[in-house]
Amino acid sequence: MSDVGSEEFDDELSKLGEYEGDRNEAGERHGVGKAVLPNGDSYQGLYENGKRHGQGTYRFKNGARYVGNYYQNKKQGQGTFYYPDGSKYEGSWVEDLRQGHGVYTYPNGDTYDGEWLHHMRNGQGIYHYHETGSKYKGSWVNGNMDSAGEYIHSNHRYKGNFANNNPYGPGKYVFDIACEQHGEYHPTEQDRTEGEWGELSSTAVLKWIPKCVTGLTLWTPGHETSAGEKKASAEEGGEN
Repeated sequence: MSDVGSEEFDDELSKLGEYEGDRNEAGERHGVGKAVLPNGDSYQGLYENGKRHGQGTYRFKNGARYVGNYYQNKKQGQGTFYYPDGSKYEGSWVEDLRQGHGVYTYPNGDTYDGEWLHHMRNGQGIYHYHETGSKYKGSWVNGNMDSAGEYIHSNHRYKGNFANNNPYGPGKYVFDIACEQHGEYHPTEQDRTEGEWGELSSTAVLKWIPKCVTGLTLWTPGHETSAGEKKASAEEGGEN
């Protein structure tokens, strides 16, 4: 996923590479131009006072390609990065980093559509699993599913809190047959095994502990009201 390529060498080697295009009175690249770097990378687009500035296309020798906006030699604003492994990011950039809203398409067909910060998924976003059709919709922190979110499957969904990409604590399964199962996820220790150096190690796994089954409820943190309770409450209010 890394797009840190040989762009960083452009400043140092620009005078050694080939350039065709406009220049300003100081002889700097300025306006529309095309440059071929000694390492095989190339850039075609706008320059301002010797730096990539505005719309342009940067092609890496490894097959990667960036098409978008630059600000003083750095990817800034809207742009699309095509990676050598077939993945693609289309969205906002800040100082060469994925930041703001963007859509990342992974080599296996999975997609993430949401917010980014410092190159990582961060904020609200939806991750769609291509193979199963399932998706996660909710909060992300430093690239991981974290805080409130929901897994959405073909005939049911799970709503609750997440930590480090896993469900954590209280939550509920909502089924299309108009019922819900409430419960909690708790970490449990799996079989203890002997490690490479003779020490004992254990692997934590999550266990779902069901508590009750109800009709559909309105889910808010710390409070849930079933549809039946809501209807009954409304009828009682109407009798007064």
